[in-house]
Amino acid sequence: MYYSNGNYEAFAHPQKPENAENKSAYIVGSGLAGLAAAAFLIRDGQVPGNNIHIFEELELPGGSMDGILNEQRGYIIRGGREMEPHFETLWDLFRSIPTLDDPETSVLDEFYWLNKKDPSYSTTRAIENRGEQITTDGQLTLSRKAITEIAKLVLTSEKQLGDVKINEVFGSEFFKSNFWLYWSTMFAFEPWASAIEMRRYLLRFVHHVGTLQNMSALKFTKFNQYESLVKPLIKFLKDKNVDFQYNTTVDNIIVSLSNGKKTATELVLTVDGEKESISLSPDDLVFVTNGSITESTTYGDNTHPAPQEHKAGASWDLWEKLADQDTEFGRPSKFYKNIPKANWVISATCTFTDDRIIPYIKKITGKDPHSGSIVTSGPVSIKDSNWLLGISISRQPHFQQQKSNELIVWLYGLFSDQPGNYVHKKITDCSGEEICKEFLYHIGVPEEQIDSIAKSANSVPVNMPYITSYFMPRTEGDRPLVVPTGSQNLAFIGNFAETSRDTVFTTEYSVRTAMEAVYQLLDVDRGIPEVFASSFDLRTILDSVYYLNDQKSLQELPLNKIEKVGLDSFLKKIQGTYLEEILKEEKLI
Repeated sequence: MYYSNGNYEAFAHPQKPENAENKSAYIVGSGLAGLAAAAFLIRDGQVPGNNIHIFEELELPGGSMDGILNEQRGYIIRGGREMEPHFETLWDLFRSIPTLDDPETSVLDEFYWLNKKDPSYSTTRAIENRGEQITTDGQLTLSRKAITEIAKLVLTSEKQLGDVKINEVFGSEFFKSNFWLYWSTMFAFEPWASAIEMRRYLLRFVHHVGTLQNMSALKFTKFNQYESLVKPLIKFLKDKNVDFQYNTTVDNIIVSLSNGKKTATELVLTVDGEKESISLSPDDLVFVTNGSITESTTYGDNTHPAPQEHKAGASWDLWEKLADQDTEFGRPSKFYKNIPKANWVISATCTFTDDRIIPYIKKITGKDPHSGSIVTSGPVSIKDSNWLLGISISRQPHFQQQKSNELIVWLYGLFSDQPGNYVHKKITDCSGEEICKEFLYHIGVPEEQIDSIAKSANSVPVNMPYITSYFMPRTEGDRPLVVPTGSQNLAFIGNFAETSRDTVFTTEYSVRTAMEAVYQLLDVDRGIPEVFASSFDLRTILDSVYYLNDQKSLQELPLNKIEKVGLDSFLKKIQGTYLEEILKEEKLI
């Protein structure tokens, strides 16, 4: 396996790998990583579709990429992944997947045309005081000390950050900045989260520093991501005769360890309650989605909170059994045990038919939510919310079945250990109606109208006990390599597998690990698109310096006398040079 960039390899089709027609694949989990692995096996590995088997413990595929109209509960969205142009492997995949409406149009084409026509742009990134835009909205408000801390973290090796938390590398000034407000609520970071992952995000998305306040770099699907991405991918795979097996739990994978080689030899399954096993040869490839952020999800309704009691779940149990066989298979307990209580665990989907809410949304966003365009363009964060409540309203309709008078709002709270400002309860203890009331209060709905609007809405809270597990502080070896050293036929896929430079909690990471797994186990001779190298681009770095300092040139920075003398000397030396041109282009001089 090797990485590439540019369009030379991006547009090429690899030759058929040796013995591909005799390979079989068993994929554990039908989330995006599992579905992508199947697609790459077919497209690039040229493995026959009927040789590919996908095992799913639930009754439907999709994993965490969901969006559903439940007949009993109503519309439910557990979350949504933000996407951008430089998700190189994601777009490499979806250029080959036809839409459901037109077999001649790819999912990427549809996505590209839609986002050209209706680009993302947020006029309000954060509010406070019951619906008022914060006075510094649009500025990052980073102190010089905080900027220095960012630079120091970026320059620190990952090996020096093992098990280090974000609040151990940043001081109070950083956490008071709008940068942290925007960053944490956009990516779901908590102060206790992994400093390694924070560093990776800073490097991976340095090209977005200048758009944090308006989210213009983000791209969105036509409907929810399940309908727009997962369903076309499933149809593509079924048309290729891929075998989907639901209500199937992989209880264990027996691995033979001999002479430095690791070979999966048996799958132990429970299918519809019955125990089964499958013997494996070295030509039987196994792809495991280890761990899950939406495992053990529970659901509430308008009048009941989502239950908090839960079991660990099959994905964690399987990973534990694999880890017991070899230390190179990771340390799952680091991620799903001992998650701090001050975390995001609850989201809620609110469906409104009461138009009294419309003026308050228009005031915040400047947009009519029924216009068919993107409404919030990502999260609007409520700065003075004890829950640190976030609001996201996508294009309406967000579901194909959605009625014209229905408005769907997705809510989440990053702090589950604090009582609300209006409903004086922890978000984990609140019914859907109570979460809706807290939201209505913060957007400025008069208190005398809050109860009736919330009661007429249908609000579904979901409790996701492991939703922040990706971000748990970690060190080298906690996540297994995509293909562990010496593995002959076993690979790990998804966001709990380790691949360098990319960031978890993204669709890109799921697809990247799937591509790397398939290419390594099959020896596919085609370059995998490398992670977008924005952190190596001088223009991008200088642009981020400009925005980190709230769009000030170098001469406008609060420098001391010695620093000013040094800057003047530097600017004189570069007069007439290419470096001066670049600094001028990036507005730093």
